[in-house]
Amino acid sequence: MTKVVNIFNFSCICLICLAHWACGNTDASSVASAPVAEVSAEQTQEIIPGADRLSRYVPMLMGKRVGLTVNHSSVVGKRHLVDTLRTLDIQIARIFAPEHGFRGTADAGEHLQDQKDPGTGLPVISLYGNKRKPSAEDLAGIDIMVFDIQDVGVRFYTYISTLHLVMEACVGTGIPVLVLDRPNPNGYYIDGPVLDTAYRSFVGMHPIPVVYGLTIGELAQMINGERWLAGGVQCDLTVVPCVNYDHTMTYTLPVAPSPNLPNLRSILLYPSLCWFEPTTVSVGRGTDKQFQVVGHPSADWGDYAFVPEPKPGASSPKHQGVTLTGHDLSSLTIDEIRSWGRLHLTWLLEAYVATGEKERFFANPGFFDKLAGTDLLRTQIMVGADEDEIRRSWSYGLEEYKQMRKQYLLYPDFE
Repeated sequence: MTKVVNIFNFSCICLICLAHWACGNTDASSVASAPVAEVSAEQTQEIIPGADRLSRYVPMLMGKRVGLTVNHSSVVGKRHLVDTLRTLDIQIARIFAPEHGFRGTADAGEHLQDQKDPGTGLPVISLYGNKRKPSAEDLAGIDIMVFDIQDVGVRFYTYISTLHLVMEACVGTGIPVLVLDRPNPNGYYIDGPVLDTAYRSFVGMHPIPVVYGLTIGELAQMINGERWLAGGVQCDLTVVPCVNYDHTMTYTLPVAPSPNLPNLRSILLYPSLCWFEPTTVSVGRGTDKQFQVVGHPSADWGDYAFVPEPKPGASSPKHQGVTLTGHDLSSLTIDEIRSWGRLHLTWLLEAYVATGEKERFFANPGFFDKLAGTDLLRTQIMVGADEDEIRRSWSYGLEEYKQMRKQYLLYPDFE
């Protein structure tokens, strides 16, 4: 049921693109725009995302009414995919927007309503408001759905849940799904507990580890192949792969994927620090070092002080206006973080002791268990289990997952 598009060569598309770019240049998502010709794999060793490979998928869209599941990260070169397709006279029927919205500026968890995009006049259906899954009415008249969103390869980052629900909705209405693949900046390792489906939620829909080592295209293939869609159905799925990418590479995203992941360091630290979100510890929302600092009002823990204040993407940060003490991790280099090759649990285990409020540390224990995909991790922390013991409890699930994962890989692996 999955097709990988990697052999077509419609060089005329490049000439059409250049002609259209020369005539006009709108900008759907406030990113810089510039004429960008399609570059072949032979011309460069740089990574080419699926969206940049216009000749591989534009012919599939011609003469069709297209749905786009996209956000601000959906760029072709420096130009938004919406603008790129409109200049090619592709008929866009509707935009479907995930958490943080079409323009990627909304707070985490902020519910958004359907609207008309002021820049393009296109209807935008919110998949993070009154509903998470497109309705049959939302999909009416659409011939093909394109999914192009930059993911970060972490189970509780909700873009992959949106992918799942879009695939599921499209099966129900007979609409094929085209995934334009993008590199995974955390794709160089696998770690964390495999989700127990009893804890399935929008921050964890699949029995995969916290860091699962797949691009969004590879994961779409896994969702389909393992029949994880409701009723065990399979989507009519096509993936346009990246070129010159493998899972060992360091990939710096051209656009920040969400308001509180501003740079590669924050993206690499995110899977280790997001555990703190349901606790009394701040991860720097409301500062300029989001997911690069940790702190608490009462912690005798580290020598770095900061004060969270309202900022774009964090209108009401945890411990707003309070001086917090903890650690500044922004001096860690990218190479240092990547060299761990695993989740860093030390900060979480230390903080549970250092805050001096064990009874209140898990401010939202149910949400912590959803992030972890199990209640075992919280229990282990509360009884004083060390990191080695915690990791041993993950090992069997990880080995099973790694074997399953192999059949869905599109790129050279790190193992």
